Amino acid sequence: MTADPSRRPVDADGLRSALDPAVWRRVDVVDETGSTNADLIARAAAGEDIAGAVLIAEHQSAGRGRNGRTWSAVPHAQLTVSAAVDVRAVPVAAWGWIPLLTGLAVIDAVADVTGVRAGLKWPNDVLAGPQQGKLAGILAEVASPASVVVVGVGLNVSLAADELPTAEATSLGLLGAEGVDRTALAAALLGGLGRGIAALAGGAGDTLVARYAAASLTIGSTVRATLPGNREVVGLATGVDDQGRLCIDSAGETVVVSAGDIVHLRPVR
Repeated sequence: MTADPSRRPVDADGLRSALDPAVWRRVDVVDETGSTNADLIARAAAGEDIAGAVLIAEHQSAGRGRNGRTWSAVPHAQLTVSAAVDVRAVPVAAWGWIPLLTGLAVIDAVADVTGVRAGLKWPNDVLAGPQQGKLAGILAEVASPASVVVVGVGLNVSLAADELPTAEATSLGLLGAEGVDRTALAAALLGGLGRGIAALAGGAGDTLVARYAAASLTIGSTVRATLPGNREVVGLATGVDDQGRLCIDSAGETVVVSAGDIVHLRPVR
């Protein structure tokens, strides 16, 4: 047992009891794996019905991000969780909202459990602190051929400055939240995600769009979007549409971005 209460193992039984079993049907906590997302997708490819499955790793040695980026986590210092979201009731056009909903679930859970306030960088980063350091990353992948989207979250909990994966990252500990209960954090995150997915069954309505806009650090900022094919667009991020795509006003033309790397150039608010 580590002396840092933030680095106590996740209580699998306690987490299961805190979650709705009708939403999250199976919850596993493992000591180590390469990638929780890859593990769930492999289980789906092998024929398992993974809808409602949750996999948490205390140590992830080959975590994956966008564009194949990989990293190795510090044991017990992050919350590394992947959830297999059943999207049969969600319109396909709204699947792009799943990483955005996950981001909302992350910032709500962080605020509720630790009091730390965070914001969202479209489409899959959670930023916090005076320097807007990266607190968490999100990766959503379709587990074909099942109607399941596997969404993974890597949330920095107790990482010290010399343990951060990059100089641009931060952690809850560095933001003043000490002794964070990772089990409570996981329960709050998964509870919020489950409620968000249920609400998405009718598509992304005005209430959800407004809620995301209020939490977004991207909307209202001048951004540079690097799109597939190395095409770049620079302009003002004006909003997110009902498919979860970012809308950018570039030289008077609205460019709708469904995928790409976003750099915040200058906030306007």
